[in-house]
Amino acid sequence: MSRSATVELTWADGDYTFRLGWGELVRLQEACDAGPYFVLGRLQDGTWRMQDISETLRLGLIGGGKAPADATKLVKAWVQDRPPMENLAFAQGVLGAALMGSSDETPGEIGAGNLTDSTSTLSQEAS
Repeated sequence: MSRSATVELTWADGDYTFRLGWGELVRLQEACDAGPYFVLGRLQDGTWRMQDISETLRLGLIGGGKAPADATKLVKAWVQDRPPMENLAFAQGVLGAALMGSSDETPGEIGAGNLTDSTSTLSQEAS
């Protein structure tokens, strides 16, 4: 997983790149009639719908560089023609990476300002 929310997974019949960028997340929201974080909640708490799994993976493949027709064929063969639980964890991982980033990265930037020790005159005037 990387800062760009790209996930490399061994899935289906090989190794694939998944990424849900802003555009893919908007399309997921439209396809599932729910916001991405709500969809993630459903995937995690067992109230998921079929599209939550299939659209997360299809759009993730497209965001990862697959042509839409190729992504649709893969999802048909490896998601829609299989038991849903086989792909649940993959969908959770792809959407989780898109919304929260990598768990091994520290938020913020090296050398960024410390907001709690501000010497700004603006913050002093407000006190």
